[in-house]
Amino acid sequence: MLAQEDLLEEIQELYHSRKDDITNRLSEFRRKWRTGSEEDLFIELVFCILTPQSKARCCWTVVERILEKDLLWKGDRVSLAHELNLARFKHKKAEYIVEARKLFSDDGRILVRPSLRQFRTASLAREWLVRDVRGIGYKEASHFLRNIGFGRDLAILDAHILRNLQSLGVIETIPASFTKQRYLRIERKMQGFTRRIGIPLAHLDLVLWCRETGDIFK
Repeated sequence: MLAQEDLLEEIQELYHSRKDDITNRLSEFRRKWRTGSEEDLFIELVFCILTPQSKARCCWTVVERILEKDLLWKGDRVSLAHELNLARFKHKKAEYIVEARKLFSDDGRILVRPSLRQFRTASLAREWLVRDVRGIGYKEASHFLRNIGFGRDLAILDAHILRNLQSLGVIETIPASFTKQRYLRIERKMQGFTRRIGIPLAHLDLVLWCRETGDIFK
């Protein structure tokens, strides 16, 4: 295992080599908020509902499949679950998708922005998502808001982030489970760490993802 100083040096070198790619990807996220359709935003929410304990690439494949089969907008829980084999807990997640579709529907239209625009900050929007959208916790809400360009300063405390934070000495141990207070405490530590090393929080998430997978995804 790399020493903390060597790991930090590796991360900083990777960041500088891929900074343009990371900046471009984050710009794509911000454009989604400004010019993407309401359906585009909802698709990102569904992706984040699928991600717990599942591989991100597999979850995106699932999203593409249910879009191709026109199930995202019309499919019931059973037909959706049939297509979610690449994501764990497919029956629960199918139920969550159907409930989210109802929550964000108004007279047959999907509307996501009006719900989020009522909040002054991304943190407040995250609290609402965690409270009102089943299947969405702090990690998933942070991920969703980042992916639609609404939450640049929220930590996505996924397994790969937590492993790296521990290796870097930002946290001593990886929690077995998260309470709100525990999540926010680690988020504050990560925010302080990113300020110290000069890599913005949203950038660091993609750097660490790239370090583990070799690409910059979402």
